[in-house]
Amino acid sequence: MKIIIISDTHLSSDTVPAYLSELFDNYEMIIHAGDFDTLPFYRALEATGKLKAVHGNSDEPAVKEILPEKLVFEVEGVKIGVIHEASLSIVDTTATRYMALEMGVDVLIFGHLHRPIIEKSDVILICPGSPTKPRMSDPCAVELEIKDGAVTTNIIPITGQSCSYIEFSRKLGENDN
Repeated sequence: MKIIIISDTHLSSDTVPAYLSELFDNYEMIIHAGDFDTLPFYRALEATGKLKAVHGNSDEPAVKEILPEKLVFEVEGVKIGVIHEASLSIVDTTATRYMALEMGVDVLIFGHLHRPIIEKSDVILICPGSPTKPRMSDPCAVELEIKDGAVTTNIIPITGQSCSYIEFSRKLGENDN
C-alpha cells in the first residue's frame, strides 16, 4: 500500500489545492497528522475517501470534535500511530520513541514541527513537515510504502514557498559565487 503523509497544512479553503490533489491521486491513503486549521479544509480532504487523521493544536473546535487526539490502526500487519504533538525537538526524538513504544506501534507519525524527520530504530518515527507552511525546510510530504510487512519511506518535495530562512540562506549562497 502506498500512503502519503502530510501535516500542518493550515488552510481555510474548502477545496484541496491542485498541486496536492494531483499528488494524492497517486496514493491509496492520506494520513494527516493535524493542524488542518478549519473544518472546510478537513471536509475537502475527507471527501477523497482516503483520509486517516487526528486533530492538531491549531484546529478549530469543530475539527477537534470530529477527530481524535491519537489514532492507531493496522496496514498489512504494520501498526501505525498518529498524533499531532509527539516531539518538541527536531534533534532529540527520545520521548517520541517512548511514545511509540507505549502506543504499541511500529510507525509513529506526528506533526507540529513543520519540518520533516524520518528516524528508524526499533520503531519508525515520521514527521512529514508541511506542504504549505514549512519551517527550516522546503515544502514536503512523506511517502510510506508497506509491502509484505516491509516499510519504506521517502521525503516527497512539493512545489511551493520555502520558509524564509531557507530562501535567505540560498540567497547568501548565490552571493558567494
